[in-house]
Amino acid sequence: MNTLIIVLIAAVCLFAAYVLYGRWLAKKWGIDPRAKTPAVKYNDGQDYVPTDGWTVFAHQFSSIAGAGPVTGAIQAAAFGWVPVFLWILLGGIFFGAVTDFGALYASVKNDGKSMGLLIEKYIGKAGRKLFLGFCWLFTLIVLAAFADMVADTFNAYVVTDGVRSLSENARVNGAAGSISLFFILFAAVFGLIQRKMKFTGWKEVVIGLVCTVLAFVFGMNLPVTLGKEAWIYIAFIYIFLAAVLPMWFLMQPRDYMSTFMFIGMIAGAVLGLIFAHPTMNLPAYTGFDNENLGTLFPILFVTVACGAVSGFHSLVSSGTSSKTISNEKDMLKVGYGAMVLESLLAVIALCVAGAAASPDGTAAVGTPFQIFSSGVAGFLEMFGIPVYVAQSFMTMCVSALAFTTLDSVARIGRMSFQELFSVDDMEHAEGWRKLLCNKYFATLITLAFGYILTQVGYSNIWPLFGSANQLLSALVLITLCVFLKVTGREMKTLVPPFVIMLCVTFTALVQRTIALVKAFTAGTGVFMVEGLQLIVAILLMILGVTIVFTSGKELIKKKAVKNN
Repeated sequence: MNTLIIVLIAAVCLFAAYVLYGRWLAKKWGIDPRAKTPAVKYNDGQDYVPTDGWTVFAHQFSSIAGAGPVTGAIQAAAFGWVPVFLWILLGGIFFGAVTDFGALYASVKNDGKSMGLLIEKYIGKAGRKLFLGFCWLFTLIVLAAFADMVADTFNAYVVTDGVRSLSENARVNGAAGSISLFFILFAAVFGLIQRKMKFTGWKEVVIGLVCTVLAFVFGMNLPVTLGKEAWIYIAFIYIFLAAVLPMWFLMQPRDYMSTFMFIGMIAGAVLGLIFAHPTMNLPAYTGFDNENLGTLFPILFVTVACGAVSGFHSLVSSGTSSKTISNEKDMLKVGYGAMVLESLLAVIALCVAGAAASPDGTAAVGTPFQIFSSGVAGFLEMFGIPVYVAQSFMTMCVSALAFTTLDSVARIGRMSFQELFSVDDMEHAEGWRKLLCNKYFATLITLAFGYILTQVGYSNIWPLFGSANQLLSALVLITLCVFLKVTGREMKTLVPPFVIMLCVTFTALVQRTIALVKAFTAGTGVFMVEGLQLIVAILLMILGVTIVFTSGKELIKKKAVKNN
């Protein structure tokens, strides 16, 4: 089948869903363009910052469109492209976009409260503590998985028979790493310019594009050749700064600039599919069981992850985006719109992988990142773009997918840790509590545990990431059900996604736990790999069951009241 047709079908379905279903939800829940948003009411220049709607959209999309839609869709294609394609569409429209939009909406309507504080308000303090513990544990998994991906992408060395030498991609990887460093520098410059000059419209676009181009020019001409461990240290230094500095200084401008890259990446992939119109070489369906991944249910759903539905997205919606929305009318495009665009990116990644596969259906060799970046770089070369430029651009783009998630998750992890130990009267709190709630200390603790988990390796962490991510979405959905019921709003559409995701994730976690136990009983388990995974898996299940039980009781007990 022609890959262009697949992308067109996806684009039409996702756009129609935004116009019809997204607007229907907005009407049912109630959007008030005249209402004062939390960003306006509590403007503090740090977390609460009134921001242009498209800038918030850029932040939301850049933050949620991490490695997930590319990695998940390509990995899950082992079951065949048809089930992956169908789940991306159905999941993105009825599960993921609804969760993201619902979390953003609930937070904005509750003074920009995070999901943890929303749970405290509608479910109780015990539920809040459990949820915050779950969120913090989840952020450690994301930090470890994505930091490992970034370091692998920039790594310029290979080890063969114990001998360390430069890899054949050393120059491209080094250039991508250097571009990232200059990208951070120019993002800070862009943030300062915006803060002082307050440019909007075309002026903001021009300044953002200039800073983006300069980062690429300097980076490609000054490649940095470093090993994986050094890049891990650099990544953690950056995400520490992103977690503690004001939103306007680094995160928002970096996300804004990243959006230009993502647009270029998506445009390059789409144009390549239009002009080359390659055939989808991957098989349509390979069967219910896969030797490497497991069974289609539940593994397909947790592997596709962010391309269809993601609990992490709700943390971004309620953790950062809700505090920058300046008008409620922007919530639909930020919450629902960013997610359906991410689903389209997942479909494009699936088609690129399908075009890269051999005619007999054998998948291309390499990691999902490598398959995607080399495929789109090949498309760009068709239009006369030099090989080095195309490869550097795409390597930077795929790493930026992970980097933009890293800075958001570090900030969310820090805030979750602070909220876990905070009390209403922090001024008279105990000294140890003030220390744990200090943003610098909370960030250091979060990153330290995240760094420990990087020793497990990305490929070993990803199965847990997928399961934890989808379980988090189920926990968010049941919280939203309670909120909507209490405030007398439409909640029935959220019940099926909640039940389905709960079944999917607990099945996946149980399967993973059994596999890890078998590894230890067979004598092949290693504590720093299987051991850490087993500990995290058990903690996730215990926290998940407890939160669902607590939330379920409240959902049954709560009675609807007048909208507020």
